[in-house]
Amino acid sequence: MQRLILASSSPRRKELLENLRLKFEISSSDADESFSESLSPAEVVMDLASRKSGTVAQDYPNCFVIGSDTVVVNDGTILGKPESGQEALQMLKKLSGNTHSVYTGVSIISPEKETRFYEKTDVTFWELSDEEIDTYIKSGEPFDKAGGYGIQGFGSMLVKKISGDYYTVVGLPVSRLIRELRKIGYNLPY
Repeated sequence: MQRLILASSSPRRKELLENLRLKFEISSSDADESFSESLSPAEVVMDLASRKSGTVAQDYPNCFVIGSDTVVVNDGTILGKPESGQEALQMLKKLSGNTHSVYTGVSIISPEKETRFYEKTDVTFWELSDEEIDTYIKSGEPFDKAGGYGIQGFGSMLVKKISGDYYTVVGLPVSRLIRELRKIGYNLPY
């Protein structure tokens, strides 16, 4: 029987896989998440996703292991997860009234090979007032999310429109994932 492993402790990615009605296990990756500034955002997310799946696949050599990573890119700069209220404030002010890009990379390692891909979605924020930004930061939501916001939660109030796959912004482009799992030989239940 084929086993599917999610190399992530992200509750959002777990929920997205559950929505697909897939049976899977979770094994969090402790892969190094540093990256070279010379890489493109697409290369960064695919490389980090590959590191995550590769680290976990060592413990599960006969399984299908999914690794994923998401970054927010604004004016050519990759925005990570804010470590303080001040950093979240700076990020959200930069995103206010502008369009930025969200890249999610995925690596699937099977017993035979690895496949990698990424998806990119453009997100436009409303012009945010200082009060809106302050309220959002006080919610605590920005601190474990790339770019300092989560589209699927309270941060949905910040978003004016998106162009691309919503689930890429959440952290796992599920429609593409299903197709790639099928291509790599995973027997889907449907």
